[in-house]
Amino acid sequence: MSMDPGPSYPTTRPKQTVAYFYDGDVGNYSYGYGHPMKPHRMRMTHNLVVNYGLDRHMDILRPKRASREQMAAFHTDEYVDFLNRVSPETMNDLTGDGTRYLIGEDCPAFEGLWEFCTISAGGSLAAAERINSGQADVAINWAGGLHHAKKREASGFCYVNDIVMGILELLRTHLRVLYIDIDIHHGDGVEEAFYSTDRVLTVSFHKFGDFFPGTGDVRDIGMKKGKGYAVNVPLKDGVDEKEFGGIFRPVLQHIMDWYRPGAVVLQCGADSLAGDKLGCFNLSMKGHADCVRFMQSFDVPLICLGGGGYTIRNVAKTWTYETGLLVHKELDENLPFNEYIQYFGPEYKLDVPPTSMDNQNSREYIEGLKARIIDNLRSLPSAPSVQMQEVPHRSLNMASLELSDDEDSDLDERISRKLRDAHIERYGDELSGDEDDWDQDGSEMESGAGDLSRRGSATTAKRLLGGAGMSRGLSARSAAAYSNGGGLGPGIAGGRRGSAPWKTQFANHDLAAKFGSATGGASAMRPRLGPFDDNAHQNGFAGAGRHAHSDKPKRSFFAARAAGLTTAASKRGPFAASQAAPLSTTMYDDFDGPTANGHGTPAAPATGAPSAANSEAADSPVPSSAMRDSPMVS
Repeated sequence: MSMDPGPSYPTTRPKQTVAYFYDGDVGNYSYGYGHPMKPHRMRMTHNLVVNYGLDRHMDILRPKRASREQMAAFHTDEYVDFLNRVSPETMNDLTGDGTRYLIGEDCPAFEGLWEFCTISAGGSLAAAERINSGQADVAINWAGGLHHAKKREASGFCYVNDIVMGILELLRTHLRVLYIDIDIHHGDGVEEAFYSTDRVLTVSFHKFGDFFPGTGDVRDIGMKKGKGYAVNVPLKDGVDEKEFGGIFRPVLQHIMDWYRPGAVVLQCGADSLAGDKLGCFNLSMKGHADCVRFMQSFDVPLICLGGGGYTIRNVAKTWTYETGLLVHKELDENLPFNEYIQYFGPEYKLDVPPTSMDNQNSREYIEGLKARIIDNLRSLPSAPSVQMQEVPHRSLNMASLELSDDEDSDLDERISRKLRDAHIERYGDELSGDEDDWDQDGSEMESGAGDLSRRGSATTAKRLLGGAGMSRGLSARSAAAYSNGGGLGPGIAGGRRGSAPWKTQFANHDLAAKFGSATGGASAMRPRLGPFDDNAHQNGFAGAGRHAHSDKPKRSFFAARAAGLTTAASKRGPFAASQAAPLSTTMYDDFDGPTANGHGTPAAPATGAPSAANSEAADSPVPSSAMRDSPMVS
């Protein structure tokens, strides 16, 4: 009787070309005072990648920022126009006090929101184009992976769904695409977009139950032509790498053997790591990275994206380690000196160990879940066929557009060694990091598992933080220090959605028929069909999913608290014990590291997010001064 040898990986692999996409401006933006999502983590990650020397083993590319037309491949014209116009000053008028488009405390209208969205989406689109052209076997965009955004609304810190846009681009060349999500939250936005097609198979490993977004039951398997092509793996608190790998590997092995995708998109949300502020899983860094290693072993074109992750030092270490795996380089356990070395103390090790939290996932539960999922997959035909069609020479949404003079040059140019070695001036507002990660004396602040803030159920906001100071109670000094996050207003994430009927969110049938991809926000001159109309799916996939138009009101933690309905989960917020205490007037109240001058006094705040002019500068082959992070020069 043979023994199962366990997971195995090829001992020798053909050399793979890796493309790494990074826009140095991504770390300049702030969701606002106290918000757990911190784009600065991408800058920390990139700085570690460079100081480990990984840039010498892959193509470092600055992607072109996404255009309105590219975003409208999935999102409606109305919503794209809203994102382009919204600001802290216009938010209340454009959103109906936060009830329309679900712009509120979870998804604030911060300065530079549009530019931030174009960076995130542009990286994932560029990664897909690089894979399609055969110029890369692996593509990385840690600024992407925003999987909650819907066709016409923001959700769960996500404004545009760069993943859906990237998959639509991949479908121009590849018959089938596999999407895998290892973020602790269900990948609801991506699942909804492809819920009725067999050309995209979505697999999500997530916490299920009294947890945001409240979807992703194992019984949710797709509908119509896509029935069986949505796979949900609901897990419980405390899952560790043994149980996670014990269900991840056999499920994905079966899918790869049976579905035979032409490309794989892996969302590497780092909030499934042990010790994450909003998470409740117990994966180590190496257990998380094992998923990346396993998927790369199939030698199928692979795109790795970011996602959640709110203990930012752990996010930066994990994504750096996974970048090393993708270029087949072993990294020293001791972190190299880098511009943000103070964030990683006191251990300064490339490691995120598991904690001692209880694992509520029994072996019987994992085995039963695995058997049920694989049994569902066996009932489906192998590798569904797709009608052949001519692939347009240019990307779907740019096919009918003329490029301006400054867009003619090739933007995928490797950054020169001179720029790589250049000294980078630090931004004053980039240090608005995790408030629990660093105190002003430079010592790490300890917090136990009981202090972790976890996201609530589908009826609560994605984050559970005190909101009075965020919306209107900031001191003048704090408000000035966080100019990028000001003007949030009193709106909350809850409330009914906009009055516009959901039937206006139809796919662009003409373009879908012509190019074989789902589009949204079609011109009124073109005929529109309902998202579940049979004709709208003749090319294999739809632009909207089953959850996208639910009328169920979403209620934030703050609204629930006002009504006396706070739950046990909501009471775990980091400010739960001090909600009655007055807000500190100290600048940088959610400080996550030493100040820029290194002496415990705040650096001068940035004057604001990059302007539209800076956005255009990103389209040139020469990066801006913030393009490359390198060690500080004394």
